[in-house]
Amino acid sequence: MLNLEQTITIDEIPATTQAAEAARVSVRRVQKADLFALAAMIEALAAHHGDKTANSATKLDRDLFGDQPFATAFVAETGGELIGYALLYPVYRATEGERGMELHHLFVKDGHRSEGIGRHLIDRAKAHARTLGCDFLGLGAATGNFAAYKYYQGLDFKAYPATGMRFRTSL
Repeated sequence: MLNLEQTITIDEIPATTQAAEAARVSVRRVQKADLFALAAMIEALAAHHGDKTANSATKLDRDLFGDQPFATAFVAETGGELIGYALLYPVYRATEGERGMELHHLFVKDGHRSEGIGRHLIDRAKAHARTLGCDFLGLGAATGNFAAYKYYQGLDFKAYPATGMRFRTSL
């Protein structure tokens, strides 16, 4: 069984120029010292989608390490720099009686994409979900993001129809 607190080193990254320069890439659970860098990557992902973020290192500390942790994050690191992350949270499908994890964010910085890092982050998310007895790992992709569709299908994710409108209210 995979110890989710340990760091895994990725040695099978294709030999691209960028990968050859990077001594090692490790995927590990996020630590408190990573929160400012994680917040910056969340901001970069939001900007990539034309969004703004209200998240912060303080909110991440609350949600990842607080009295009632609400989410889990794994990071990819090379040369002391965080270059990617996966952020997930639990879900429950009452009708089906299924426990799952939703991969809410998957992000790899420019200059480190297409090196297998996203796949390793997803593998770590799957391992985490399995240790919690989950039946599935779910994720979403923006409408029309055909590159993401192809990528996730290549990793054995199956598309399923989403129906209805979702609503929310402030608390």
